[in-house]
Amino acid sequence: MQTPIFTKTEKHILHLGDTNHKNMKNYEERKQEKIERFKELAAKKRAESSNRFKSAHDLGQMIPFGQPILVGHHSERRHRSDLNKIDNNMRKSIELDGTAEYYERKAKSLENNRVISSDDPEAVTKLREKLDRLQKSQELMKSANKVIKGKGTDAEKIEILEKLGIPKASRLLEPNYCGRVGFEPYALQNNNANMSTIKKRIAKLERASAEELSEKEINGVKIVDNPEANRLQMFFDGKPSQETRTELKRNGFRWSPSNGCWQAYRNYHVSRTAEEIANKATF
Repeated sequence: MQTPIFTKTEKHILHLGDTNHKNMKNYEERKQEKIERFKELAAKKRAESSNRFKSAHDLGQMIPFGQPILVGHHSERRHRSDLNKIDNNMRKSIELDGTAEYYERKAKSLENNRVISSDDPEAVTKLREKLDRLQKSQELMKSANKVIKGKGTDAEKIEILEKLGIPKASRLLEPNYCGRVGFEPYALQNNNANMSTIKKRIAKLERASAEELSEKEINGVKIVDNPEANRLQMFFDGKPSQETRTELKRNGFRWSPSNGCWQAYRNYHVSRTAEEIANKATF
């Protein structure tokens, strides 16, 4: 698979959405906009790839099949030039095709992504809704297992399970390879673990929403702790040196053109690292 090569504009698109949501469209609209951008870029690169391939093919048609380079002949220079153009166009066509595939995968991944992002302003609401569904599922599995392990005929148990809203309830009465019936213990354990993780995420997001924006200045670099954007932002008075930019990238910071700063997701390590980078920053 070819490594995709991006222009400066395309790199900016890859980081679309790295700004405070109050200054932009809502999260879902931005997500859809990003999907459409990826699709447009994929189509553009695919078209460029086709044009390059066509150029190579058309040049190839001008050279008689099997025609060797006639060394010393007046056609030698033109022949060599055409062969180089054919080779360059074919290579570029393959490269562009790989970049188009990359954008198509990015668009598809975003479309299929159902993960609740912490950057989503509705994250807490969505997480609470998900937690509620998991809790109901947990209670349903417990109730079903209680029925299955209780007294009564299979027909009576199936009737009760169906009233609980469990489709194809008869399958739960069929022993698995271990001879167990009902919902497996691991199903309840996994569901319980997911609930615990979501509760922790909700608590963390609620703590963050209660925090206020703060900033400090070190060595002429303004460091902003932005809870609302979930970012630690660094504003430099001028373009940082190559060495400083490399250090920023190595530690997870990315340039946000819309905010005019280098930023990374908030955490204690990033905060400490930002101070260290600011102290050593050069321009």
